[in-house]
Amino acid sequence: MDAVDFIVVGAGSGGSAVAGRLSEDANRTVALLEAGGRNTSLKTVMPGMMPFQSEGTNWRYETVPQPGLNGRRGYQPRGRGLGGSSAINAMLYLRGCRWDYDNWAAIGATGWGYDDVLPYFKRAEHNVRGGDAYHGADGPLWVSDQNHAHSGSEAFLDAAQALQMRRNPDFNGAEIEGVGLYQVTQRNGERWSAARAYLGDGKHPANLKVLTDVLVERVLFENGRAVGVTYRQGDTIHTLLARGGVVLAGGVFATPQLLMLSGIGPGEHLQRHGIPVAVDRAAVGTNLQDHIDYVAAFETEGSLFLGRSLAGSVKSLRGIARWLRNRTGPMTTPYAEAGGFVKTDPTAPAPDVQFHFLIAIVEDHGRTQVAGHGYSCHACVLRPESSGTVRLATNDVADAPLIDPQFLSDQRDVETLKRGVRSMYRILQTPPMTGYRGRDRYPVNLDDDTALEALIRQRADTVYHPVGTARMGSDADAVCTPQLGVRGVDRLWIADASVMPKLVSGNTNAPSIMIGERAAEFIRTATA
Repeated sequence: MDAVDFIVVGAGSGGSAVAGRLSEDANRTVALLEAGGRNTSLKTVMPGMMPFQSEGTNWRYETVPQPGLNGRRGYQPRGRGLGGSSAINAMLYLRGCRWDYDNWAAIGATGWGYDDVLPYFKRAEHNVRGGDAYHGADGPLWVSDQNHAHSGSEAFLDAAQALQMRRNPDFNGAEIEGVGLYQVTQRNGERWSAARAYLGDGKHPANLKVLTDVLVERVLFENGRAVGVTYRQGDTIHTLLARGGVVLAGGVFATPQLLMLSGIGPGEHLQRHGIPVAVDRAAVGTNLQDHIDYVAAFETEGSLFLGRSLAGSVKSLRGIARWLRNRTGPMTTPYAEAGGFVKTDPTAPAPDVQFHFLIAIVEDHGRTQVAGHGYSCHACVLRPESSGTVRLATNDVADAPLIDPQFLSDQRDVETLKRGVRSMYRILQTPPMTGYRGRDRYPVNLDDDTALEALIRQRADTVYHPVGTARMGSDADAVCTPQLGVRGVDRLWIADASVMPKLVSGNTNAPSIMIGERAAEFIRTATA
C-alpha cells in the first residue's frame, strides 16, 4: 500500500467517525493509522472492566507540575488503540448544552451553532428510546439506558430531588440542568466504542485499510499541500502517500505534537528542537482547557457498594459470570451512573458545575486501591477560565509531549469549584444518602473558605476532558478554519477535540464524534 485517497491519523472518537464516513464512498480508499492495538479483549468490551486498563489501552500521560495543585503532577489518561478514549472511558453520552455551541459560533467558529451541530449528533446516534427532535435512531453509535443502576445511584437522585433539584430524564434534550441517570454508549450490554460504531466492528470495508501499532512521525508536504505521512512500524520507517489529503485525529495531545513535529507551530519553539518551520503558527498547542474536578469519598459498612473484600470479590465474580451468560447485571455499570448539572452562579448562562456519582471509592483515578467499600462523588468546573499548553519535550514522536493545563491558575475556577463542592455535599448530607452512614475520608469545614480551598488544591485533578489545542476559528491566528482545514497548508484537516475553541459543558466523547462526522462532510465537499 503505497498510496490511498485519504490518510487518517488516529482511530479515536473523531478519527473512527471520519474514517468510517469517508470510506462509505466505495470509489475512495482510506488508510487509518493507529498507534495502539485493536482493543477487542474483555477489558474494552465488558463495561465493568473500565478501571482495569493497562499501557496497552491507556497512554497514561502526566502533566508537568501544577502550581495550582500544590506542585502535583496531574494524571491524564488517554485511550490507546481502536476507539481511543471511547474504548476505556465511562461511556457517558453527553453533548453539552445549546449555549456552548452558540458561543462557539459567536466567537468565530462560524457554522457551529447548536442548530448547526444538532443534525450531526442525530446522524451519529442510535438511541434505544427512538428518534425525536433531539435524537437519532438510525446512526451507528448506540446509546442505551442503563439496565442495572445501583440503589445508591437512585438514592443520590432522591436526595437531590429532596433539595428541589429537578429530575432530568434526558440531559441531551431541551434542557441540561437537573439530575438523573446518564445514558451510555453501550449496545446490548457491551461497550460500543467509536471504532465498533464506525469501522464495521472488526469487519472493515474493503476500501478501508486499518493499520494498528504504527506511530506516525510527520506529515509530508509538497508545494504547500499535505501529500502523505511517514510512520514507524517496529524498527522500519514507511512512507504512505495521500492523493486527496491527510486528516489528523490523534487527540488533544498527539495532534498538536504531530503538527509541531511536521513544522507547523510556534516558530521559535520548533527551531529550539531543530525542526524546520513550514508554518509559524503560535496558537498550535495553546488554549488547552480541561474540566478540573474534586472527588469526595465515603467509606461504608458491608458490601452494598463496590469495593475490595472477600464478599466484594464473590459478588464481582458472580457479576462477571452473569455478563458472560447474557450481557446483563452489575458488570454493565459505567460506575458514574448518576449525576447532574447545576448552576451555582445565578448569572451564568448555563449550568457551571457537573456531578458524577460513583458506586465505588475512587482514589488517585483508581490507581490507588482502597480496602473496603463505599461511594464517591465528583464536582467539576464546566467552563474553566484557566488554560494551558502542549509543547514538545523532544523531536521524537515516541516521547510524550509536555502537558501543562495550568489547573486553577485562574481564581474564578477555584470559586466555582468551592460552590460546586458545597452544593454536592448538600446532596450527600440529605436523606436517603445519609442512610448509608458514609464516613468522609476527607472531612472539611465547608464554611471555612481557606480550608476548603486548601483541600481542593490538595486533591483536585482532571475528569478527563482536555480540548482546544488546535482551535478552529475565523481569525487569522486560529489553527484551523471552521471547515477544519489547517491554515497555511492545503489538504490537511483536523477531526478531534483539539479543534474546540471552548470546552463544552459536559463529557467530550459525543462532541468529538460529532466533529468527526462534520469533518467527513467538509472533506468530501472540498475534494469533490
